[in-house]
Amino acid sequence: MNVLITGASAGFGEALAKLLVAKGHKVIGCARRLDRLNALAEDLGELFLPVVMDVTDIAAIPKILADLPADFKQIDVLVNNAGLALGTEPAHNSDLADWTRMVDTNVKGLMAVTHAVLPAMVERNSGYIINVGSIAGNWPYYGGNVYGATKAFVKQFSLNLRADLLGTQVRVTNLEPGNIAGTEFSNVRYHGDDDKAAKVYSGFKNMTGDDIGDILLWLIESPAHINVNRLEVMPVAQTYNGLTIAKNDS
Repeated sequence: MNVLITGASAGFGEALAKLLVAKGHKVIGCARRLDRLNALAEDLGELFLPVVMDVTDIAAIPKILADLPADFKQIDVLVNNAGLALGTEPAHNSDLADWTRMVDTNVKGLMAVTHAVLPAMVERNSGYIINVGSIAGNWPYYGGNVYGATKAFVKQFSLNLRADLLGTQVRVTNLEPGNIAGTEFSNVRYHGDDDKAAKVYSGFKNMTGDDIGDILLWLIESPAHINVNRLEVMPVAQTYNGLTIAKNDS
């Protein structure tokens, strides 16, 4: 099986790549950082193909995929993992550049890779697209504004792909994780402020990138006649907190 993973140089993508190679699957690991990809390739061997890809460079994606070596060219599974959150400010204090970058990566990049890969899956009548969404696409929270909106797009896009693919054997899943420690996610969100990032995960037992890697592997190796439409997962310590009221005592 050939699995293409975007955002493969760290976090969920790196964890999944290691699990897949250990099971004998071929992995096309796509990311922006060649040094991280090469380090993974040294560790994982010939079953791992490092491919430099910036999903925001939409025009480059079809050529990158067309130039894959023959034994990696057929993509059986696409894991749209590349994504990021930037900033935690309320909308009226947010940086428009942060908003734009999240849309370019989480929405446009995911669409572009899917658009490049999906037709061949439909032609073969076989394939699996796993989109890594977030609970932020389901539940609003302070400072979530555009990040949550991009992940809501990913959820609805995944469900609409399912509708479009009726009558084919191509599967689509939206994986919706909650709080996860040990990845670069919060460091990126806080623009490299490690202290702020660490506080997000202190005081409770978090999920890890390895936990999500295990879940992704389970999805990939699930029977081909079963489709998991959506899968929302959280650490036990995280749950819903109801609605909030701002009281005016004047």
